[in-house]
Amino acid sequence: MTRDAPVPGFPEGFVWGLATSAYQVEGAVHEDGRGASIWDTFSHTPGAIRGGDTGDRACDQYHRFEEDAALLGELGVGAYRLSVAWPRIQPTGRGPANQRGLDHYRRVVDALRRHGVRPILTLFHWDLPQALQDEGGWPSRDTAERFAEYAAIVGEALAGEVVQWITVNEPMVAAWLGYGRGIHAPGERDTGRALAAAHHQLLAHGGAVAALRAAGAAEIGIALNLYPFRPASDDPADVDAAEVADAHMNRFFLDPVFGRPYPARILDHYAATEDLSFLRDGDLTTIAQPIDFLGVNYYTVQTVTGTLPAEPRDTELPAALGIWSITPPDVEVTSMGWPIQPDGLTEILTRVHREYGPDRIYVTENGAAFDDEVAPDGVHDRDRVAYLQGHVAAIRVAIDAGAPVAGYLAWSFLDNFEWAEGYARRFGVVHVDFETLERTPKDSARWFAAQARGSRRADPPLTGSGGTG
Repeated sequence: MTRDAPVPGFPEGFVWGLATSAYQVEGAVHEDGRGASIWDTFSHTPGAIRGGDTGDRACDQYHRFEEDAALLGELGVGAYRLSVAWPRIQPTGRGPANQRGLDHYRRVVDALRRHGVRPILTLFHWDLPQALQDEGGWPSRDTAERFAEYAAIVGEALAGEVVQWITVNEPMVAAWLGYGRGIHAPGERDTGRALAAAHHQLLAHGGAVAALRAAGAAEIGIALNLYPFRPASDDPADVDAAEVADAHMNRFFLDPVFGRPYPARILDHYAATEDLSFLRDGDLTTIAQPIDFLGVNYYTVQTVTGTLPAEPRDTELPAALGIWSITPPDVEVTSMGWPIQPDGLTEILTRVHREYGPDRIYVTENGAAFDDEVAPDGVHDRDRVAYLQGHVAAIRVAIDAGAPVAGYLAWSFLDNFEWAEGYARRFGVVHVDFETLERTPKDSARWFAAQARGSRRADPPLTGSGGTG
């Protein structure tokens, strides 16, 4: 298969899209009434972010959204997943809407639609208003209640223009890396608060689904980061570690969304040491509001062991479970050190279909960071092309097995602020010069454009804004 050839056999109407999030690309953190978020605070904390980077300017998409919408249209991309910055709508996380914030997103949605790109809107992609964090953050039930009010405001403003909505992105990461391990905002290290944060984000999801339905939103889902967990060996300790990790990082979020109780083994594990009084009667009913689709964010397989490994690259999973993730021998990795295992995407999609039966599944994130070659004739990223091609093929296998996968939203549209890694890691199919902010489509953008257009021909040059194309 040539680099520009699309993978055949996808169903009619399959959505090819790209994704970003507000704090990673927007910049303009002090403009038009936007309040501070926990990522503003965290990124300005000395030592928190590689290189001392912040999202203060990022890709400046706040001012360049027209240009970016035009580039998406030029690529032939069918959809763009973006997030609304909660502090732009409610600077303190409560109260009436900041009209300038709502008007901005109206303009963004309009620009996308004019260029033939479907907006898919995420309400929460980790940028919690700092004022709510000061009042307790996600470990506080009140934050979930405030989120439902925020969802109602955005839904009433944009439900007529936006068809597809995602309530919460990766609640596991926001809870356990933000409140448990402290390497993401807000930088706390407290197991009990991480558990409460996970639960309250799910509760917020349920409240937001109800609010969006009332506002007339057509299609609503949630985006969960999911992993196949594979034991490193046949040792019973490793097999058990894989089962516990799956319950903690996958089923803890999937089960309640699909109307089941939390995994008993996880609750039993924490009951002896943590206060679980944040779990209240009726919460599971709220969380299990019917959804129209499930968003699956997939990056890698987790090969796990219950025995402390010696390799310094090996990392302990969140939540201090005594479980470590290892890199299998002879498996290539990205510049993030993440193993490249496309078959894991087939595994997770078919499993979700088999065990939970969502009406539709979108791969709402999938991508890789690599060190690209910036050359006079363009930006070359052969590794990323191969990565995307392998994972698209894995989706096709899942579809053939019956999984109702309706779209693929690659991460990401632009090189951007990569959270704790700052600007040191590039995931974009479009290169961003972080000095000039010029956009230059990479080879992967051309490959993706061919998929989006469903054409086997090589596409004409894509110039972006002053890039070499």
